[in-house]
Amino acid sequence: MADSTATATAEQRVLHKVDVADSGPSRKRLSIEIAAETVDRRLHESVDTLAEQAELPGFRRGHVPRQLIQKRFGTELRNEARDQLVTQAYQQAIEETGLKVVGDPFGANLQEIEVRAGEPLSFGLDVEVLPEFELPKVDGLDLKKPIIEIDDARVDEEVEKICLNEGSLESHESSEAGDYLTGNARMIDGEGTEHYNIEGAVVQVPTGKGDDGQKGMILGVLVDDFATQIGTPKVGDTKTVTTKGPETHEVEALRGKDLTVTFEVSSIDKIIPLAVDELVARFGMSGEDELKQQLRSRLEQRAEVQQRTALRQQVAKHLLESVDFPLPERMTAQQAARAMERRRMELLYRGMDQAEIEKHVAELRAASAQDAQQNLKLFFVLSRVAEEHGVVVSEQEVRGRIAQMAFERGSRPEQFEQELAKSGQIQSVAQQVREHKTLDSIIEKANVKDVPLDEFNAQAAATETA
Repeated sequence: MADSTATATAEQRVLHKVDVADSGPSRKRLSIEIAAETVDRRLHESVDTLAEQAELPGFRRGHVPRQLIQKRFGTELRNEARDQLVTQAYQQAIEETGLKVVGDPFGANLQEIEVRAGEPLSFGLDVEVLPEFELPKVDGLDLKKPIIEIDDARVDEEVEKICLNEGSLESHESSEAGDYLTGNARMIDGEGTEHYNIEGAVVQVPTGKGDDGQKGMILGVLVDDFATQIGTPKVGDTKTVTTKGPETHEVEALRGKDLTVTFEVSSIDKIIPLAVDELVARFGMSGEDELKQQLRSRLEQRAEVQQRTALRQQVAKHLLESVDFPLPERMTAQQAARAMERRRMELLYRGMDQAEIEKHVAELRAASAQDAQQNLKLFFVLSRVAEEHGVVVSEQEVRGRIAQMAFERGSRPEQFEQELAKSGQIQSVAQQVREHKTLDSIIEKANVKDVPLDEFNAQAAATETA
């Protein structure tokens, strides 16, 4: 327990005492208390601040009686004081206990905490901490780098893909495999609780091709027999899709629930690919040869990313197999959401288009609890290795990564950065750069051997089935 002997000054310090207890693997429970006199002082300061600025009918600015301010703004003042006190006390508790906290605190509804004059403020928080374990030997690992050649067939395939992405929509009254349906999607669980009601939701009728031809995604949830359930509806039809909520979904209220989604089709669109000559004109190029030359250059850059990714995955596999420590039995919503963002950022980095990214994220939601645990374990291990190796990330490196991902998307870097900032994903980019730098620091000291792509894939498949 830490008490009032800490480093903060009397004016800055709000924490009176903190107790730390284990609350499960990689988790600690903080029981925090703020003294009554500190609470009173903060409430008094809040009233003073507002008294200087408040303007009420019949009173000049700065001359509103304190009693009237407290009566008129009491709840707002107490809530503001609570938020400030809790934030400061938590930060001081982390500094004093020396806990290596990962992510934000959880396990308490701070909105339910009441601040009362003359009384101490006590609350509890759960925090996720880096587990203690011995790092394995990482110098001199034997790694294989796949040789990825960009032939004419790969370039032609990329041309077809871009023609499809740049194509136009053609409206139809009835649907076929591969068409896009737009409409209202409403999701409820077995108890009748509504979780989503989205106008303008879009789903694709499964193509029926390949091993995953029957699967489809609706409201971010992957459904194995989606093709059978959605069928080929017409405009105005309402289809009902039932499924089970993924056990590792980032929305805890959906986990393991029987879910029913009703989808009312308002429009049906088929993508008509853009002709190659029109694509050339749109991009302002001299001809198809120039288009293919530029696409080849982009694919070669993407191949380098794929090679680097393959090396990083081997290092990650070695770390996971070489380290053992207990993990939380159940992922929190925060951990699941973090896993989603890590996967989304990784796929953006690899140059995958948005539709494919969302499909992969849905597959991650549907992954087994064991897979989810491995993702969580890797996060902990890489955080620890980064700390041990002194890996730091500069703002310039984050901006460089954003520019790289923007190039793959065909967006302007500043526009893409604004999108990431708006959705709160800048930190996810920084985390990705930190993890990549951590893995790359190990790759630099590894023994890397170039191998043909077919051989690399065969060895990888054999390892997965072993």
